Amino acid sequence: MTRVWWEQIKAVMRLEIKKTFFAKRGLWIYFLALLPVLLFVGYSVVNAHQINQSARVARRGQRPLSYQDLLAVKAGMTKEEVVTSLGKPPVFFIWKEHRDTEPGKDAGEISHEEYRYSDGVNDLYVNVIDGHVDSVHIQEGYNLGRDTVMFAGVFQFFFLRLAVFFGCLGIFMNLFRGEVLDRSLHFYFLAPVRREVLMAGKFLAGLLATCVIFVTSELLQNIAFLWHLSPSARDLYLYHNQGLEHAAGYMGVTVLACVGYGAFFLVAGMMFKNPILPTAGILIWEGINPFLPALLKQFSVIYYLKALSPVNIPAPPGMPPFLAMLISNPEPISAPVAVAGLLIVAALALYVSSMQVRRMEINYTSE
Repeated sequence: MTRVWWEQIKAVMRLEIKKTFFAKRGLWIYFLALLPVLLFVGYSVVNAHQINQSARVARRGQRPLSYQDLLAVKAGMTKEEVVTSLGKPPVFFIWKEHRDTEPGKDAGEISHEEYRYSDGVNDLYVNVIDGHVDSVHIQEGYNLGRDTVMFAGVFQFFFLRLAVFFGCLGIFMNLFRGEVLDRSLHFYFLAPVRREVLMAGKFLAGLLATCVIFVTSELLQNIAFLWHLSPSARDLYLYHNQGLEHAAGYMGVTVLACVGYGAFFLVAGMMFKNPILPTAGILIWEGINPFLPALLKQFSVIYYLKALSPVNIPAPPGMPPFLAMLISNPEPISAPVAVAGLLIVAALALYVSSMQVRRMEINYTSE
C-alpha cells in the first residue's frame, strides 16, 4: 500500500509542478525573489566604481600612502604640514568666499581648499580654511566583515521575513484555495486517491517550487555579493574565512524556511476562505516572537531560522532595547535541535492539514 501511495504522490506532483511554476497568479513571486539579487548587483556596481576611483586617486599621488598616513592628518595642522606628510594632493579644489562682518563692511576673502588623498582603499578628505586644516574625514573603503553582517541583515529581515514568507503564501495558500477558485478541486476528490496522499503530493510540489525559486535566488545573491572582489580576495573569503560554509548555511536555512512557512500556509489555505486574516495573524506572530515567553517562541518558524543563520547581527551601542531584541538571536540552541524543532512544528501543521482535508467539502457557489 505504501508503494501505491508513493506512486500516487509522484503522479500528483507531476500534475502540480507545471501549474505551480507557471501559474499567472504566481508570477509576482519571481519578482519578489529577484529583488535582493538586484539589490546586491547594484551594491557591487557601486563598490566596484568606488574601488576603481580610489585606486586612480592613489596612483596620482606623489607617493604610496598607508592608512596610518591618512590618520596622521589632524584638524589645526597647516596645509604645508599636510603636504609635507602626504605629498601634493592628487585631487584638490580651491575657491574664495566673501564674508561681511557688519552691513556694508567687507571682511575680505577667505580661502577654502579641499584635498583628497587615498591609500587605494580608503579616502581622506581634508578641508583647509585660510591655510589651516578645519576638518578631516576618512571614508573607509570596502570592508568584507562589515558587509558580511549587512548581508546577514538583508537575509534575515528582507529575504526570510518578506520574500520567502510571501512567496510561500502565494504558492501554498493556493494549492487548495486556487483549485476552489478555478472550480477544479472536485476532479481530484473524485479520483481514487486518499485525500492525505493528495495533500502530500501538493505540499511536496509546492515545496519543490519554492526551494528551486528561493535557493536559486540565494545563490545568485551570494554571487552578486562577491562579484566586485578581486579573485584573490574572493578566494580568501570563500576558502579561508568560511565563505562557502556561510553560503551553504544560508541556502539550507532557506530550504527550512520553505518547509516551515509552507506547512503553515497550507493549513491556512484549507481553513480560511479569506487569506488576509491568516496571513496577518502569522505575520504578527512571527514579528512579536522575540517578546513571547520561551515556550510560545517555539511555535514559530523564525525562532529556529534565526538560531540557524550563519552570521549573528550585533546590536550597535546605544540601540534601544526594543530594537536590540528584534535583531538579537534567540537563546542559544544547537543546530540539530533547531532543525528538529522546526521539522516538528511543520509536521504538526501538516497533521492539522491532513485532518482538515478529510473533512473538506466543496461548495463552489459560496465562493
